[in-house]
Amino acid sequence: MNLPFTTHHRLDDGTADEILEREFTIGDIPGILWTPPSADASTPAPLILLGHPGGLGMMYQRLLGRARSAAASGIATATIELPGSGDRPRTAEAEQARADLHAALSAGEPVDGIVDRLVLPLVEAAVPEWQMTLDALLALPEIGGPVAISGGVIAIAMRLALVEPRIAAAGLFAGSYVPLSMFDEAHRITIPLHVLLQWDDEGNDRQLALDLFDAFGSTEKTLQANLGGHRGVPAHAGDDAARFFVRHLK
Repeated sequence: MNLPFTTHHRLDDGTADEILEREFTIGDIPGILWTPPSADASTPAPLILLGHPGGLGMMYQRLLGRARSAAASGIATATIELPGSGDRPRTAEAEQARADLHAALSAGEPVDGIVDRLVLPLVEAAVPEWQMTLDALLALPEIGGPVAISGGVIAIAMRLALVEPRIAAAGLFAGSYVPLSMFDEAHRITIPLHVLLQWDDEGNDRQLALDLFDAFGSTEKTLQANLGGHRGVPAHAGDDAARFFVRHLK
């Protein structure tokens, strides 16, 4: 599949190491690819798939920061919009499940069934889109693999790590709910993992996150827990994740 690029920008950060940013659309799925200046047909770059919680426009500056960090190590990065986020069509079922989740959390009520209704359909829709995008990215002469996935909705990253043999490593952010039924999948994930947990994350179940880490089948897995809420990730945590990806992609 040819990747239909719609824009090309050289991002000048005041150094000689400008990265190339290209927007693309596959069907109704918008995405962005960032490549380091060293990437070409003779020296194809490894790739990190950048996950996010949805809303590509809103998340752009954070994604760009992660892309710049990866490019400094000669690694390309790419992201796509989630189903039902940004300008993509929403479903009444997902909107209702999201509202029910907020209401249950506010009332201190159980959320397991609501999480299933919200997250499982999202995983089923998003993972094939990521795989289709990966097909197109790896067809580019300047992208050669290996491939990792970083951040975003942890349930999506887990499923992708399980079913996609081209993914060699994963950096997971324990910042969203995971359906209990997916713990069986966690046992079957064996690639190297770097898991970030914000200890006081107001939108996450800490014990669930710890149980999930314990469930992963990987023999190489690291849990990095930091004090602070969902948006309080310290700078050194990003540095540690960057070293993890360099070790497994370069």
